[in-house]
Amino acid sequence: MAKVKVEDRELFKDRCKPYEERIKQALDAEKKELLSINQDAAQKAYKKFKLSEAMLSIAADYMQINNLSVELIDTKNNDALNDARKIIYKSIIYLEDIVTPTIDVPYSDIEDKVAQIAEIDVEKRWYLVRKMGLTIQLLEDAFGENSKWKMSFIEIRGRAAVVAKNMLDWKEAIKVYFDSSLPHFDTVVYYIRLLRKQFSQIAVQYRDKYELSSRRLDDMKSAIRFVLAERRICILIGEKDDAEKLKSNAQVWKDKLDADKKSGVAK
Repeated sequence: MAKVKVEDRELFKDRCKPYEERIKQALDAEKKELLSINQDAAQKAYKKFKLSEAMLSIAADYMQINNLSVELIDTKNNDALNDARKIIYKSIIYLEDIVTPTIDVPYSDIEDKVAQIAEIDVEKRWYLVRKMGLTIQLLEDAFGENSKWKMSFIEIRGRAAVVAKNMLDWKEAIKVYFDSSLPHFDTVVYYIRLLRKQFSQIAVQYRDKYELSSRRLDDMKSAIRFVLAERRICILIGEKDDAEKLKSNAQVWKDKLDADKKSGVAK
């Protein structure tokens, strides 16, 4: 790699200053918000939802610093990318704190938790889901194909998909899904379709990770949980044939895992 010119490095530092200052201000605001939550738990869930969105904006600024690094000094800024990765995890964790990180759970078990963010309509939840998905995709692209973090994006995407599912008011969503005359019909349909697509893809990715590299029980178990969670969605929206296929798939994968455990292949 060619030596970086001093003037290019100085230009890079100068161009980064607005983003670094914005990150500092956002992190300071986060600390103040967390302190206010500790002192007064009123609207705790709502505030954590807003913090989740704020973290994604911080991650975007870290990625912009990396973009400037590539553009001006022809070097990937791994520190900025790693900071973005950690911040995305924080964004997900804030939502997990509200609606739990459980992959396959009956809505009735978390309905009281979802009720904590009742004032946030489905459009705002849908916006956050899409923003998170885009941020994760941009970060994965920035790291590149040969990144040591490549496999970790399965977990990141999986956890993001789970909180997206868990923060949906499924009682209301199912009513809207079957009645195009109701407000937010298009959003709810797109939301549920995306969840199905994500859960299907993540299940396969966890299975492939197990089959091709890790042989870890947890990876295959996660794959099965995502299949069963998608099946639960299919049942809710009346897709009986798909639900049966997913049930069969889950059983095949369970049988495979049991056989691998007996043979000592699985860890």
